[in-house]
Amino acid sequence: MVLLRGFDTYTPLPSLESRFGLRGVCIAEYPMYRGIGRLLGMRIEPPPEGIEASFRALSAIYGEDYDFFYLHVKETDSSGEDGDFERKVKAIEEVDRLMPMVMDLNPDVLVVTADHSTPVCMGTHSWHPVPLLIHSMVARVDEVNTFNEYSCMRGALGIRPGLHLMGLALAHAGRLVKYGA
Repeated sequence: MVLLRGFDTYTPLPSLESRFGLRGVCIAEYPMYRGIGRLLGMRIEPPPEGIEASFRALSAIYGEDYDFFYLHVKETDSSGEDGDFERKVKAIEEVDRLMPMVMDLNPDVLVVTADHSTPVCMGTHSWHPVPLLIHSMVARVDEVNTFNEYSCMRGALGIRPGLHLMGLALAHAGRLVKYGA
């Protein structure tokens, strides 16, 4: 038997630079995310070893000739897949502890979200909405003061399809002439 999962022809994707005018850098441990970054024409940093190393890598290259920085944390996902609640909590707490490093960089826009939900009780990816935070000088502040799935669903951004995210990020960065029709 032969299983040709995902078998197709190669179709080049437009780069972040050609599509959005962004020069990007990808910081990710997991090979799939580095591969996607490469397909989008991003500079690929060597895989960091751990969450703190990822944040330190971002701090080290921030301010170079790039204006889009993608930092992926795999540990929150893999601990959910393993059904390891304590490890997932520890990974989220470590990200929380390291966020001041990002804020000290004073980014024009900061987007914090996930590519999917991985509840520990399911041990796999799920359909549940993921939290979304957008921080910028022009972001409207709502009543939500915690970052989790339930709070973010009640926030001003509500539940949105992921395909809206780049437009929102570009708008908050002042990179769009006009948003919407």
